[in-house]
Amino acid sequence: MINAAILGFGVVGAGTAEVLHMNSDKITDVLGEELRVKKILDIRDFPDSPFADLVTHNADDVFEDPDISIVVETIGGARIAYEYTKLALSKGKSVVTSNKELVSTHGVELMAIAEMNGCCYLYEAAVGGGIPIIRPLHRCLAANRIEKIAGIVNGTTNYILTNMRTAGISYEEAIKQAQAKGYAEQNPAADVDGIDAQRKLSIMSSICLGGLYVAPSEIHTTGITALTNDDVEFASAIDCSIKLLAVFDNPEDGKPSAFVAPHMVRKTALLASVEDVFNAIVVVGNALGEAMFYGRGAGKLPTASAVAGDVLEVAKAHGKDTGFKNWHAAEDGARVTAEYGSIVTKAVIKAPAGKLNDLKTAFASYDVETAVDNDKYAAIFVRGISHDDIKKICDGNYSWFNLYE
Repeated sequence: MINAAILGFGVVGAGTAEVLHMNSDKITDVLGEELRVKKILDIRDFPDSPFADLVTHNADDVFEDPDISIVVETIGGARIAYEYTKLALSKGKSVVTSNKELVSTHGVELMAIAEMNGCCYLYEAAVGGGIPIIRPLHRCLAANRIEKIAGIVNGTTNYILTNMRTAGISYEEAIKQAQAKGYAEQNPAADVDGIDAQRKLSIMSSICLGGLYVAPSEIHTTGITALTNDDVEFASAIDCSIKLLAVFDNPEDGKPSAFVAPHMVRKTALLASVEDVFNAIVVVGNALGEAMFYGRGAGKLPTASAVAGDVLEVAKAHGKDTGFKNWHAAEDGARVTAEYGSIVTKAVIKAPAGKLNDLKTAFASYDVETAVDNDKYAAIFVRGISHDDIKKICDGNYSWFNLYE
């Protein structure tokens, strides 16, 4: 018998209990023994839940129980979840989490504590929800040098941008609809400001660099709050869609980079067709080439599916090393990734109608292609230019977007 406990009985915690229960026969077949949820720690009662009798308000019922070997942390945030995770790991209990804020902020420390105490700290659900990405990066793609990752990793912002385009509604109205459907919180800042995507990119970048920790604070982040219906219309005019992308680039002859920003995505690109609340992550390996991981990035059962998968991983490993590399900070706290301004990129430069020749002249020293020249817009695609140079040349006269193609 393998005993687990769940910390926090919200959407993901309840979903995890449900998945482990409804698939208990298959889980027993996989493990060769039964796995059960023994305790659920929460400050609330859940009298209508089928798991009501497992709920406790006393943390000692989890942390002081030697029979509980796996702890599922679905509290969220980086305060009490951080303290409880450290406590569980220090007692040799493996921890599985969906908490991207905690992993991206304290992953180096928590992985080290797990190693010192002979247990595991796994976090598959922290990035893609139900989309498997952490384990493939650690295992299936381990023989590749990951050259690039570009992902739509926040379903809320993708839903908002999709609705602005398909329904022609404003950014503010799209947020209200997302909130009404439960896709956005009453305070959607973490999503629309790009912070959620930033944390997820921190995790993926750290894995791709062999455990060299990329802190969220290193990742330049611009959200979608400044986007307008005119921007959406402009995207269609240049045969693109606007997407909030998390981008990691790992050139063989230069410093890696990571940033989150709205992009004009060419309709021919894989990511252009990803709509609504769906997420997609494109990974480019030097042996594999390009592959895309696609699915629902959030939701009760999809996320719980990823959490439950980690629970089985830990159970099969019997608390021993799962083969995932721990993270480590750079020596002397040095910055790991390139400054945003120095990143060489592709961009779309936009100007009023009639200004195409001015644009071409201003960016004449770069690889330039006409994007559109009509009675409303003039725009060019520019390649091989740094963010600093774009800003300097535009100097308030032109607007611009990163380009993904």
